[in-house]
Amino acid sequence: MGGLKYIKISQKNFVKYKSDYDLDKEAIRILRSNEWGGYTLPTQKLYPYQWNWDSMFIALGLAQFDLNRAWVEIENLFNSQWQNGMAAHIIFRNKASTYFPGPEVWDTKQNPPTSGYSQPPIAASIVLKIYNMNKDIGANFIKNLFPKLFNWHKWFHTMRVISGGHAIAVTHPWESGRDNSPDWDEAINNINSNAELSFNRLDLNLIDKSMRPSDSEYQKYIYLLEYGRKTGWDHAQITRDGPFAVADPGINFILLRANKDLLKISEILNENKHKAEIEKWLSYSEKAANYLWSDSLKAYVARNIRNDVYTSGISNVSFLSYYAGISDSINVDRHYSTLIKFIRNTKYCIPSFDSEHHKFNPIKYWRGPVWLIINYMIAEGLKNYGLNEISNRIRNDVRMLIKRNGFFEYYNPLNGSGLGGKNFSWTAAIWLAWASDS
Repeated sequence: MGGLKYIKISQKNFVKYKSDYDLDKEAIRILRSNEWGGYTLPTQKLYPYQWNWDSMFIALGLAQFDLNRAWVEIENLFNSQWQNGMAAHIIFRNKASTYFPGPEVWDTKQNPPTSGYSQPPIAASIVLKIYNMNKDIGANFIKNLFPKLFNWHKWFHTMRVISGGHAIAVTHPWESGRDNSPDWDEAINNINSNAELSFNRLDLNLIDKSMRPSDSEYQKYIYLLEYGRKTGWDHAQITRDGPFAVADPGINFILLRANKDLLKISEILNENKHKAEIEKWLSYSEKAANYLWSDSLKAYVARNIRNDVYTSGISNVSFLSYYAGISDSINVDRHYSTLIKFIRNTKYCIPSFDSEHHKFNPIKYWRGPVWLIINYMIAEGLKNYGLNEISNRIRNDVRMLIKRNGFFEYYNPLNGSGLGGKNFSWTAAIWLAWASDS
């Protein structure tokens, strides 16, 4: 695989910014200030509840200075797990006036109230990582968490697989964690019905609208919420008959990696009765990767399951194939060339969408900005393939973004400016767990 002659970064560029030690202290302060009684808000006001994959990355950051508190974060997340195994994407543990749609709109009949969709299942991978930091402390936690993790993975492999296939579908853009990615445009645009429910864009009171999803996108989000609620949150029906079902590289690759890590946890616990089923899931996930591969784009891309149409461009989650540990060596080599091309026109990598595509927008949520949690996973995956040069470049870019701007929700890949929410918890966590040199 070719070298990266054009991405060398001089460490001297970092000296004018805050020291790692100062940023460590600031990151810890952010995580503590965003704590709300045993769980951590992504940020104040904009996201005033507990979010699923946010909490898992937050736990990884907490583990760097308070291991027990990290386990509490995870346990509190799974204390809200549905009886069918689903771990919801939002848990409404308190009242807040700055977020829509709240628990009364979702009407899921859960206690505590939750949203009706899930989020990328990063949990098993982070649980295993935190366990390995201190196995004595973690032993009882992983024992209690294993059946919950297993049931959540089983939910994905039963409730989010279209009959006859292997790829995991997302049934709402929010379920992907990448709300307004261009990956959903084709499927969203095919939804003809308008939402009956009026909606109040409370997010626009806090963040400039140029950084957020459009009203037309939001209308479709609410319509899909309404559809789920009208089924009584029957997820078999939602997946089978719902108006939105897209095979998402992000969900599929994160789940593939999580299944590998769940298998390791089962071996630690001698949970042999589940081994065969997890191995079956792994086989399915490898086949799902083939379903997502586009020969024309030379990348793994989203695919609308309802009409079998690929998305027209490449998202950053395409490169989570490295994090998943895809075994297809032919596509691994081809994909590396795509990755090099993908980052060549941006000062900071990795943009959330191809900068050469007409839908690229450097400041608009998931349509172009850099998201550090995705960078972390991709870089860790690249390292596992021995691709250390580009892995280090990604980490150095993350360091530069935080040193220059502080802890924002996401960043402009062209000039590095911080965007979205400030004092953002998972950005602080990624700094502590991965980017800091101290």
